[in-house]
Amino acid sequence: MKRILAILAVTAMSLSAQEWAKQRLEQSPRHREWVTVKHDGRSVETLIVYPEVKTKAPVILVIHEIFGLTDWAQEVADEFAAAGYIAVAPDLLSGMGTDGGRTSSFDQNGAVEAVSHLPPDQITADLNAAADYGLKLPAAGGKLFVTGFCWGGGQSFRYATNRQNLASAFVFYGPPPDKEAMARISAPVYGFYGGNDSRIDATVPEAKESMKDLGKMYDPVVYDGAGHGFMRAGEAPDAKEADKKARDESWVRLKKLLKQHS
Repeated sequence: MKRILAILAVTAMSLSAQEWAKQRLEQSPRHREWVTVKHDGRSVETLIVYPEVKTKAPVILVIHEIFGLTDWAQEVADEFAAAGYIAVAPDLLSGMGTDGGRTSSFDQNGAVEAVSHLPPDQITADLNAAADYGLKLPAAGGKLFVTGFCWGGGQSFRYATNRQNLASAFVFYGPPPDKEAMARISAPVYGFYGGNDSRIDATVPEAKESMKDLGKMYDPVVYDGAGHGFMRAGEAPDAKEADKKARDESWVRLKKLLKQHS
């Protein structure tokens, strides 16, 4: 019983730790809506956030962390909309929860386990369906970007091997695909990594060499002192200075690159 209570307490703390993200999302002036994207017998609940702009906007596919489409994942989608892009954020746990629910029907540990076991082909199909939906929106222009964080960072790199009309991919502290898959990449890939994240950073040199050998564009940047997950951790009220700095510098770089490829 004590162990169960401890697990519940940790889970509650983890979820409540994102209350600040939920509040920021609720205060956003931008229009957001949930849509159900259907393909191959699956229904993928997807958050769409629109920028406040006069002209048609590029689409950015936002792939969530291993925790699922949490309050923070939804809030960061809103930040992309604030930058002038239509953010399309599919909940890849759609249909996986209790009574066919999505991320909101899981506790944190359950979400991590469920995301960890998602079939790769299903992930790709879900992402393609969400991207296609976004590109068909009346307010959308013809450009498609992809980005992801943590687990989603690795998926954004992998997605670049499976989608040929990407303008570019932005990988936040996620592992690379193998070299054979990299050969299919047609878009430039930009990496964002924390200096205190040896698990992921250890993969960067080989990925850089492989992409170079294949004649592919891969530009990784490592932010000194930042840990894994610094885009979320750096936004929290109790953020460490290195994480906050890395997050701020990443947004400057990211917006510049998005504008360059739009």
